[in-house]
Amino acid sequence: MPAVTLREIRERLRAHPYAVDALIAAGALVCILLGAATEPHGPDGQPRFAERDVTAPTALLAVLSCGTLALRRRAPMPVLLLTSLVSAVALIAGSPGSASSSDRQASLVVAPVIALYTVSNTTDRRTSWQVGAVTVGVLTAVAMIFGARPWYAQENLGVLAWTALAAAVGEAVRNRRAFVDAIRERAERAERTREEEARRRVAEERMRIARELHDVVAHHIALVNVQAGVASHVMDKRPDQAKQALAHVRDASRHALAELQTTVGLLRQSGESTAPTEPAPGLEVLEELVDGFRHAGLSVSVAAPALAPGAAPLSSAVDLTAYRVVQEALTNVQKHAGTGAFAQVRIRRDAEALDISVVDDGAGGGESAGGVADREPDESDAAAPTGGGEPGSGGHGLVGMRERAAALHGACETGPLPGGGFRVNVRLPLETTAPRKETPA
Repeated sequence: MPAVTLREIRERLRAHPYAVDALIAAGALVCILLGAATEPHGPDGQPRFAERDVTAPTALLAVLSCGTLALRRRAPMPVLLLTSLVSAVALIAGSPGSASSSDRQASLVVAPVIALYTVSNTTDRRTSWQVGAVTVGVLTAVAMIFGARPWYAQENLGVLAWTALAAAVGEAVRNRRAFVDAIRERAERAERTREEEARRRVAEERMRIARELHDVVAHHIALVNVQAGVASHVMDKRPDQAKQALAHVRDASRHALAELQTTVGLLRQSGESTAPTEPAPGLEVLEELVDGFRHAGLSVSVAAPALAPGAAPLSSAVDLTAYRVVQEALTNVQKHAGTGAFAQVRIRRDAEALDISVVDDGAGGGESAGGVADREPDESDAAAPTGGGEPGSGGHGLVGMRERAAALHGACETGPLPGGGFRVNVRLPLETTAPRKETPA
């Protein structure tokens, strides 16, 4: 037969609280009857058990008082009132006889002591102190005034001590239970907070990865698409130009594969991400980026006084974000305005921020008239499946630019121009408050 641990016993008792109350009531009855039958002051000064007879009134009052203890959880205040009343009546009724008669009735205080502990354990602090003071005062006063022994007798002091101790212990147990519940609630709340923080970080990381992959893939695939179309169009009439277009397709696809390999390599690392083997793209390679679009047939002019020799270097986060903004804006011009369009890139810098502006005239032969209608929605980019800057592709380009600017506490404004075309204006603070570090791909 397996041994039963103390914890299992405690759990079984908690599962049957009223059975526990019945056992406590039976134990209190045994203690009262045993105390009534015990002579506390023997000839040799030692207590003698079973030296006195238990009278019928004492036994009846004991059964009545202890019987109500079985209901102490359901009605703690009425049980305390009834047991205290029975004890007071017993102390008063037992005083006309000898001192031994009064001692027999004093043992009935065990029931109100248990009831007072229950009240202090189940009510608030104010009620506990008030009820405890009244109960201690009444029972002690009745024992001292109406008892057969002097008021300073140890039996009367015992009534004071036991009732006060019951109130104090009940208050202490209630405080400890409240303290343990508060600690448990705090731990559960901390656990929920950690889980929510983990989910938030996972969502942010997914958004960052999606943004990086979009910036890496969209630019090169757009160039590949344009050059492949050019090669297909001039394959028969001008094979030299078709070969040149296919060479650009090869270069763009090679660059796309290299950047994808770097990004996937970072994602496959099990520990902390280490620095990539290649430097993150920035405005120092802006001319290479623009040359790729020029080879694809897009006319681009660059005015970047902020990149003049001798200018203070930009932080890596601002440099990468500025590069990605120009890349995405020119990719949108290539996709929507088409070849033959003119785009102007301006990068200015002041003491506080870096301003990036990309404006196109919408005069190419793109997918829509002027390439403006498909890029016109602003706040609806994230909601509309085909809104934003890329028809049929989810419209994540403009959303990605806003997210990058917001990550550095900057601002991004996009919209069509009155005379046709589209504009992208991004302002990035040079010093941000706790910017979120971007892992370059």
